[in-house]
Amino acid sequence: MELAVRNWPPEGEALALDHERFIYGGKFNTGRTAKAVAREDGEVVAAVAFNEDRTDADTLRFRYVSVRVDRRAEGVGPRLLAFAADRAREHGYERVGIAVNNPYAYEACYRAGFAFTGEETGMAELLMTYPPEDRSPARYREGLDVFAERDLPTDQADFVARTDDTPPETI
Repeated sequence: MELAVRNWPPEGEALALDHERFIYGGKFNTGRTAKAVAREDGEVVAAVAFNEDRTDADTLRFRYVSVRVDRRAEGVGPRLLAFAADRAREHGYERVGIAVNNPYAYEACYRAGFAFTGEETGMAELLMTYPPEDRSPARYREGLDVFAERDLPTDQADFVARTDDTPPETI
């Protein structure tokens, strides 16, 4: 698998992803965000869109992450997130932030080395950062508990209920 950063903020470019094969695929068609991708056999199998934080030039914000539907649960998303976060730090950003809206994304970000900050957005998203300030089991569980209080689809509710307090190992 080839991982690559296509450009850095403030530059952006459109990336055409099939909306039937990629959740949030349409969000990548804008040129307002920079992109990193995972490719296999020349085809994009995952992408992350990002730009600088509007209030902190030392922070890069991952805006959208999408893994091709037939490649989910293979670890592609966490590998791409970890790769892009490491490149961001090498590129001069002190930290990377992301807001997640479901427990699967939460778990994937933990596997990539992110951790819950204890903060939520007004859009019902949990804020996560890399490098993390607190990857303790208590902080990890705190984020899962936020999801547990929501009206989740059955598969997500079951995932939260069966997940213990131990953060997953990073890839």
